[in-house]
Amino acid sequence: MLEINNSVSIPETEIELQAIRAQGSGGQKVNKTSSAIHLRFDIKNSSLSAFYKTRLLEHRDSRITSDGIIIIKAQQYRTLEKNRQDALDRLVALIKAATVVQKSRRPTKPSRNSQKRRMDSKTKHSNLKKLRKKTDY
Repeated sequence: MLEINNSVSIPETEIELQAIRAQGSGGQKVNKTSSAIHLRFDIKNSSLSAFYKTRLLEHRDSRITSDGIIIIKAQQYRTLEKNRQDALDRLVALIKAATVVQKSRRPTKPSRNSQKRRMDSKTKHSNLKKLRKKTDY
């Protein structure tokens, strides 16, 4: 079971983990071992609640395909176990990020007093600039 929070968890049978060869430069062992992890999670066929499914499907992320499948490739570490844990942690972080409800912004107007202060400071600055000019005699 992968714990998202206290009330939500995902069975490991719904998460497809596949070991693949990592990209990039490496030593003698890099072409023989599969140390990267390819994680696939189908949102539509999961046991998540409807709220989590809709939020994830509406979430704009390049790791979520149009079919509703989350694909995460973890190859940061040298060992398979660390990459597996990294992929699972990134899946949990993605699900948590999709369920955060942003506070709606209420447009505000500047107060009359702040508008007056702004105009006074502009007038003061223009008067200072006028004093710097050459005077005509």
